[in-house]
Amino acid sequence: MMPGLIFLFVAVFIVIAVVGAHMAGQRRKVVRTWAQGKGWRFSQDKDHDLHERHDFDCLQRGRSRYAYNICQGQWDDLPVRAFDYHYTTGSGKNRTDHNFSAVILGTLVPLKRMLIRPEGVFDKLTAFFGLDDIDFESAEFSRRFFVKADDRRWAYDVIHQRTMDFLLSSPQYSIAFDRDCVIAWRDRRLQPEQFDEAMELVKGILDRLPDYLIQQQRQEA
Repeated sequence: MMPGLIFLFVAVFIVIAVVGAHMAGQRRKVVRTWAQGKGWRFSQDKDHDLHERHDFDCLQRGRSRYAYNICQGQWDDLPVRAFDYHYTTGSGKNRTDHNFSAVILGTLVPLKRMLIRPEGVFDKLTAFFGLDDIDFESAEFSRRFFVKADDRRWAYDVIHQRTMDFLLSSPQYSIAFDRDCVIAWRDRRLQPEQFDEAMELVKGILDRLPDYLIQQQRQEA
């Protein structure tokens, strides 16, 4: 390879690295300011164990997984963690680094595992082969959202008409329930106001849990 071409490749690599570092620094500054405005703790350190503490599928993708730009605090009496997340797929020339953002809210009510996310084209194709999600009385809701739960009755109890109306009128995020917390995310980095948006969405679902369901869950816990 000609020396001039090698120099060009090195120069481009350095420029990309410098720009990337600058953008990462700007991102940290914006998220830190948002967290401090709420009186929350902020850490730019990488948390490599988050996927072991929370069994959400979105945190189990790929390898080299870690959370970063982590904000932790209390919001409306619930423990909250907002963060960026990284994972890697492929290798060599086919290696891809993925980054997205999420919020996890702890709950005061025991829950069951469930996934609610915007429905995509692939979901419509799999439905053709009988691999369908849970359908609801609202045709519009069933058309716009993919819902999966081990306990279908639980899904129907949680996603009643008021909750369907709320989700249909709210910004769309992917949402997953675990036993003691709920995660909301998009497959890209969120702006601080979108962290707030995601928290409001999860809280709105939890606030609409029927009283009988809350009592039932607490009795079974």
